[in-house]
This record gives sequence, structure tokens and C-alpha cells, in this order.
Amino acid sequence: MNRFAVITGGTKGLGQAIAERLLSEGFDVLLTFGADQERARQVEAELRDVYRKSEIAVAQADATSTSSIDVIAGYIENHDRRLDALILNAGLTARGSLEELDLDTWDRVFRANVDIPLFTIQRLMDRFAAGGSIVFTGSLMGFQPHSMSLAYGVSKSAVSSLVKNLVKFLGPRGIRVNAVAPGFIDTEWQLAKPTHVRDSINSKISLGRFATPDEVTDPYIMLVNNSYITGETIVIDGGYSYR
Repeated sequence: MNRFAVITGGTKGLGQAIAERLLSEGFDVLLTFGADQERARQVEAELRDVYRKSEIAVAQADATSTSSIDVIAGYIENHDRRLDALILNAGLTARGSLEELDLDTWDRVFRANVDIPLFTIQRLMDRFAAGGSIVFTGSLMGFQPHSMSLAYGVSKSAVSSLVKNLVKFLGPRGIRVNAVAPGFIDTEWQLAKPTHVRDSINSKISLGRFATPDEVTDPYIMLVNNSYITGETIVIDGGYSYR
């Protein structure tokens, strides 16, 4: 039987790129998505057409709701799968000044980026195969402050701390836990930014450009496959701020 991975937020952008890399390595996958059912079904069909030897499923799961935990756990239990890799990629951001920030927005961002991923792990701990791997999607903004994304930046900083702390609890179970902290990636959202905004960002990146989603998948695959890395956050940002 193929190895099995769950990728939250797996039907677009970086999540889809990670899914395609895992499928190319012979994984079966469950991809969760938020609201766009039409796109999710289209991605599912396209992936099935290419990766015919893998099982591919998609499931709607709200990243801010505990119901998403039930969706994932229910699929695993109903299909009697052992979990080889859990990629916690779904997340939420909120742009605005400190003056505009309210408690509901702060809570919602932390719920999606920290709380739900943590309690997803808690629910699934007993379903991991020996040597299983968890990889969070962190962010460069967890290390480089951003003037309009306070909740997002602090929540992603918390992800790196969570990874370190979880080692104590998951190591004895033989589960590794790490994170990848990407910088700016040419996803749909970033491609839609005005040219002058992108040019300003590029001026701060040593390599002078945004990453492609495919370029950022390498550390995810390495962390899934390497049996001796745990508790680490790998930053992949093209040398941001070093130019």
C-alpha cells in the first residue's frame, strides 16, 4: 500500500504544489480545502488523470473550525489508513494597522494558524505510522516583522515555538515535527499584487524575485523523508533583507 499524507489547504498554491510532489513520490493523499468546491473538484480530477497509481481525495474543511478535525479524522478512520505525513498548510492572514485590529480578528487568525493545527495533531497522534512526519507551513513573517500583518506574523512565530515544544511530546511516539517558513511565493494572491508592490518586495530579496511554488516544495519533501530532523523551522526566502 502507498504511503498516505494529509495536506490541509491542498488544492491551490503551495499546498497543491506539495501534493503534486508527494504524489510523484507514490503517496496517496487527502487534500482539504476551504470554500471553493468547484476548484477543488477540478484539481482532484486533474491529479487523478496524472497520478493514476495513487488514491486522491478532497474534503471541505474550515481552517478555523474544530469540524475540520472531524473531517480529517473521519476520513482516516473510515478508510483505515495510517498517517505517514501531515502537512499543516492551511492558514489565515489579516491585514490592517494596530489601530484597526480587533480581538475577533486576532482570535480567528490564531485559531486557524495555531489552535486547529495543534488539536488536529492531538486527535491524530495514534493514527501515525512508525516514523511519521508533521510539517507546518510557517512564514518569513514569523521572523521579519510586517507593519500590516501583526496577527499573522505573531501566529507564525508561535508556530515555530510550537514545533520546538511538540518535539517533547511527539518524539517518544516516533513522530517528527518540523516547519517550513517560506518568503514570498508566486501564488495567485501574490501574483495579483500591483507591480510597484512586487517591485518593492523584490528589491529586498537577494535573488531579486519571488519563489515559484515548486521551488518551495523541496524542504517539505526532505522533512517528510529524512528520519533524523525534528524540531526545526527551515526558512526559504531567497535571501530576504540581505540584498
